Amino acid sequence: MTVAAEKTWSVPVFRDHLDWLESEAIYILREVAGQCQNPVLFFSGGKDSICLLRLAEKAFRPGRFPFPLLHIDTGHNFPEVIEFRDRRAAELGERLIVRSVEESIRRGSVRLRSKEESRNAAQSVTLLEAIAEFGFDAAIGGARRDEEKARAKERVFSLRDEFGQWDPRNQRPELWSLYNARVHPGEHVRVFPISNWTELDVWQYIERERLDVPSIYYAHRRPVVRRRGLLVPVTPITPPRPGEAVEQVSVRFRTVGDISCTCPVESDAFDTETIIEETRIARLTERGATRMDDQTSDASMEKRKKEGYF
Repeated sequence: MTVAAEKTWSVPVFRDHLDWLESEAIYILREVAGQCQNPVLFFSGGKDSICLLRLAEKAFRPGRFPFPLLHIDTGHNFPEVIEFRDRRAAELGERLIVRSVEESIRRGSVRLRSKEESRNAAQSVTLLEAIAEFGFDAAIGGARRDEEKARAKERVFSLRDEFGQWDPRNQRPELWSLYNARVHPGEHVRVFPISNWTELDVWQYIERERLDVPSIYYAHRRPVVRRRGLLVPVTPITPPRPGEAVEQVSVRFRTVGDISCTCPVESDAFDTETIIEETRIARLTERGATRMDDQTSDASMEKRKKEGYF
């Protein structure tokens, strides 16, 4: 008499789109750790790099990260973001390397036409100096394809030549998510684990993971002036021009960067839930709605990236 084998039933595990994006990003981070000799992760205190830190935790904890954190400080960053950057790195117990545009100015490798000129583009010089100083062969960043059309051209593993330059015509194939991090001496790759994420995905992930972010991402009242369709924050670095009226407006920042080129948007969103609802109906990308440096020409970002920008 034969005894029928007892049937076993497996319960299907439901995976939503955030699970898939998270798994892809963790896989990419582990590929960097496996293929590269000396990688680094960009951490500015912004929302995208905050998500990268959580992904790195899931990829490598309970061990230490297999790379340090790096921030290029223009000296014109929002103080709320710098405070958050230092606090978060200390909480994680990970090494944070900070290199500043001020140092590059003192060395003479960065020369500004005036004290009022934005230092945003000058970050490229300081970044390439830091990469050369430490010999990094891979730099992990939080850029996403939905931000700007130049970013949409980049692969997940994006080759930079010995001068730190990006050539959009010299891109390696990434069929079946097979990544190639091989570089010649002096070259490096920029790696974008959340390249396929959107701004909405980022905020949904922040809500799901209950991640802390700098306070300026949430609605607060701030003095601004209206200039070329943007709200320019009134600060010692960006004072009002003659004839401009200063207003107190409820705003939040969709992206954070150098004060000289980063604008807030009008908003009453005080928590992640309302930010997610705002993001669902937004008609402009976060850079299109907030970045003064992208308004100089349609090719502004691509030009900066060819010169070594993030």
